[in-house]
Order: sequence, then C-alpha cells, then structure tokens
Amino acid sequence: MNALTTYGPIAAGAIAVGAGVWYWIRTHRITPEQRERMRRERLSKIGRICDGTVIDLREVSENGNGLQRLLVYQYDVSGVTYEASQDITQLHNLEVLEGKLGVASSVRYDPHNPGNSIVISEWWTGLRT
Repeated sequence: MNALTTYGPIAAGAIAVGAGVWYWIRTHRITPEQRERMRRERLSKIGRICDGTVIDLREVSENGNGLQRLLVYQYDVSGVTYEASQDITQLHNLEVLEGKLGVASSVRYDPHNPGNSIVISEWWTGLRT
C-alpha cells in the first residue's frame, strides 16, 4: 500500500468534516438583534433592581440603515454613578415612554457587571406610572 491510498481517504474525510463545521457555524450565527434580546431576557431574570432616572430618548441614524432609538438613563450602584443607553429600537411598547423623561425609574443591572443594565424589556419595565 502506498501513502496515497492510506492517507487520501483520511484527508478527504477531514476536509469534509471541516467544511461541514464551517457551514454549520456560518448558518447558525447569532445576529446582534438576537444577542441584545438574550441580554435583555437574562437581565430581566437575574438582574438586581435599583433606582435610576431616564435622561433622554435619542434617535440616531445608523449608517443610513434607518433610525436607532436609544434610551439614555443614569443610576447609582454602591456609590458609583453610571450613565448608560439602551437600544430600544426592537421594542414595540414605546408609547409608555411619552412624558417619562427626567422621571425616576427602576433599573435592572447585572450584579457581577453593574455597567450592564436595562430599563425596559419585553418581560419587564422599570418605567413608573
């Protein structure tokens, strides 16, 4: 037996497996919208709640791809003041934001990373009536 008959099928199999793995990875990527939704869901479940203030609602053009809505807010955790923004473009309950600027709200934050926070999600809202 020569090397070609021995190693040829092994190399072809390795190439086929590699191509299959590459194809699976390319077709199963998480989009930025899915990643943001997963972040909001996680914080809705495990996040600690503190008091905050909604500062502004901004609409920013995203490289000509339409408007991106950002909710800007501020909150304190352990004596540290955080100012953050949350992309709320994908959320459909935007009518609850009318008249809420400058008003106290609740903020959910990650206890291991207090800079990771939300004010509103599909499952929870910190906006007070």
